[in-house]
Amino acid sequence: MEAILLGLALGDALGWPVEFIWLPGIRERYGAAGIVDVPDPAVYTDDTQMTVALMRGLIDAGPRAALDEQTAGGGARFGEWRRDPAIEVTSPGTTCKSGLDRYLAGTSWRLSGIEHSKGNGAAMRVLPVGFLYQHDEARLRDLAVAQSVITHRHPAGVAGAVAVAYAVKLALDGVPMEQWVRRILAFVDGMSDELDAALLRIGHVLAWNDEDDALKHLGEGWVAEEAAALALYCCLRRPDSYVEAIRLGVNITGDSDSIGCIAGGIMAARLGEAAIPAEWIGRLRDADALRGLARDFSALRAAL
Repeated sequence: MEAILLGLALGDALGWPVEFIWLPGIRERYGAAGIVDVPDPAVYTDDTQMTVALMRGLIDAGPRAALDEQTAGGGARFGEWRRDPAIEVTSPGTTCKSGLDRYLAGTSWRLSGIEHSKGNGAAMRVLPVGFLYQHDEARLRDLAVAQSVITHRHPAGVAGAVAVAYAVKLALDGVPMEQWVRRILAFVDGMSDELDAALLRIGHVLAWNDEDDALKHLGEGWVAEEAAALALYCCLRRPDSYVEAIRLGVNITGDSDSIGCIAGGIMAARLGEAAIPAEWIGRLRDADALRGLARDFSALRAAL
């Protein structure tokens, strides 16, 4: 889990400086290759913060707790995050904040999520679920859904989170990457036509020479089905390089930090910490604290 958490946090940190800049502006500011190096310090955003909150909530509840207890654990930690005024610096998503406001006001987690929002807020934070329940697909799906609907209840938002969690499992399992899209489509079958269509577009563009056009065709990533498709495309296009996969993912017109976060976590699950530059880890804010949390979370899985 250490590699996954460091990998997603660094993908998040690489993308944050360019999140709201169109691609031409990124290249004007950083050069033809776009942003290629994490800042020093490498500061992550709400994507990683909410991932950390989910991990802490699951540790609080325990790996064998009922789904309601696990979701309550995550909800309590999300509430701590929501009440911290410092989060506004990272421009957290409106849906995450609104859904949590409803939950904290007493609405059941099953109803607190915004029903019309398919934003990527649940997909960006779900990667630890794929690690925790790598060997229990039914529980992986149930928990990925539950941690989603507390803020996002649109079918595409929920299905996008399930797809990302399952991609982590496939990476950890060592499943050949050419099977990933087919396997994910089968796992999310019937959940969202919008997600299905977005994942199928990956096959359309994977062989295109013009990666800018391919990424544009897949979308901007603000919604869950596009975020999942973009992150998976980057992983499939750069299957042997954590660094190149997240560089590809953040240099877009769109939600750069979320795509970097998702792709970074998946690629770290596939390739391990050795694929992440040690210099980057040395720049990462709170790297030691993240490592400690990851070790605690790994112990949680070991208790299953």
